[in-house]
Amino acid sequence: MEHESQYKWGVVLVACMAIFIIVLDSSAMNVAITNLVVELNTTLSVIQSIIALYALIIASFMLLGSKIQDILGRKKTFLVGLLIYGSGTTIATLSINAAMLMVGWAILEGIGAALMLPATTTLVSSSYEGKDKVTAFGIWGGIAAMGAAIGPIVGGIFTTYLSWRLVFGSELIFIGAILFFRHYLSESKPTLQWKDLDIIGAILSIISLILIVVGILFLSRPENWGYVGILIVSGSILFVLFLLWEKRRINKGLEPLTDISLLKNRLFGLGNLNSVITQIPLAGFLFIIPVFLQQVTKTNAFYTGLALLPASIAILLFSILGARFSSFLESKHIIMIGFIVSAAGTFILSSVFNLNTQIMDIIPGTIVFGIGIGLLLSQLTNLTMAAAGTHQETDASGFLNSFKNLGYSMGTALIGVLLLIGIFGGLTAGIESSNLAENRTTSQIQEELINYVENMQTDTPQIPPELVPQATQIVDSAISSAMNRTFDVLGLIMILGFITSIFLPKTKKSLNKLKKD
Repeated sequence: MEHESQYKWGVVLVACMAIFIIVLDSSAMNVAITNLVVELNTTLSVIQSIIALYALIIASFMLLGSKIQDILGRKKTFLVGLLIYGSGTTIATLSINAAMLMVGWAILEGIGAALMLPATTTLVSSSYEGKDKVTAFGIWGGIAAMGAAIGPIVGGIFTTYLSWRLVFGSELIFIGAILFFRHYLSESKPTLQWKDLDIIGAILSIISLILIVVGILFLSRPENWGYVGILIVSGSILFVLFLLWEKRRINKGLEPLTDISLLKNRLFGLGNLNSVITQIPLAGFLFIIPVFLQQVTKTNAFYTGLALLPASIAILLFSILGARFSSFLESKHIIMIGFIVSAAGTFILSSVFNLNTQIMDIIPGTIVFGIGIGLLLSQLTNLTMAAAGTHQETDASGFLNSFKNLGYSMGTALIGVLLLIGIFGGLTAGIESSNLAENRTTSQIQEELINYVENMQTDTPQIPPELVPQATQIVDSAISSAMNRTFDVLGLIMILGFITSIFLPKTKKSLNKLKKD
């Protein structure tokens, strides 16, 4: 409940600053990919893996982070997460190689965010009632969208004119502000002890999700394909074992890591599924657009951020407008419209990529895509959380945030892999129609050109200098063709989202009742 002795929206203020820096990381650093490759002396696939790992760590530790609230209390859990996040931000700012960036950004920031995110949801939910709760969650969602909206341009400015390190460094200011305003947060009474924690469930959930996403990432290199099936199947089996283990604990009257009975609720289950489906294309979009602009058109980070800005503004604007649309439209119908509109945006984009593509050519498609994503983000969180009872809010927030971040991690991994596979196929066709393969096998040239793709921004391309012009043309053509096919896949994923959203129950009456309470 809100405290009359202090600022009414203080809890939302603190929660919004936290969600802002967590979201800002991913969206801002996507435009710095090329600079990261050069300055940290690494490759595109390594940076892709770090981006995917950040979201994966959040997803993997989210259920554990959510349950720890019941042991430590919401406020203490949030602050512990904040301190871990701050230490990761400091390490990422000072990174001298990819390994250091991975530890600071992907691992420590990821674990910190996994403790903070579910706590922000329950802190807001427990601090407001009725119309104020709807407004508070609207502000929370809008700020999250704003973080995604301004991230590319912030990352572009810092990367081009100052340093990408300031993206991380500037977050320390927000961390200091959150600590200053922490008195607005009220502590919850712990309901569990450490001995009640489902350690086996936590281990099963963490390892299963990591194996699945790492298996997808391994698709990016042909030499690793033999491990892909083993990793994905093993991860899937462990996740099924996790669900069975949770059911067993519930039947025995023991405290589970999370209340899996929530998944029996059609609204909650389909809401989580649609959140995952939304995040996959969004993550893929934010990853491959900068790759194309910087690798093919040689656009710098600032102009890459500008190129993404119209889409980001559309996401922000329609995430706010979408909440108003729900006063006269079913949330289910807004979600269905969102999937169709975003699919239309991806199909528009699938036809614009070629060697002569300019930034203005992609703007119409990115705006349409952003409108659709904004409509989806405006509804999915509130709609899904509405399915949970008061006593299930902690578990529901853990489930929702875990699966959203899992979708984002899978999107970065899957779409990045599809792009690289498309490039690989394009290289094969290009090599066979050129004279590059004289006295060497096609596979040897493919390996050289793949290395060239990953190092084409450095001063040491991995092919003979006399073949660089022809190789560059083949590589650029392969990337363009792969972009077109990849956006077709993004569109099909959105169509799948539209189909699943048809089965969402209508909830207009119940949500309107909540607004009037």
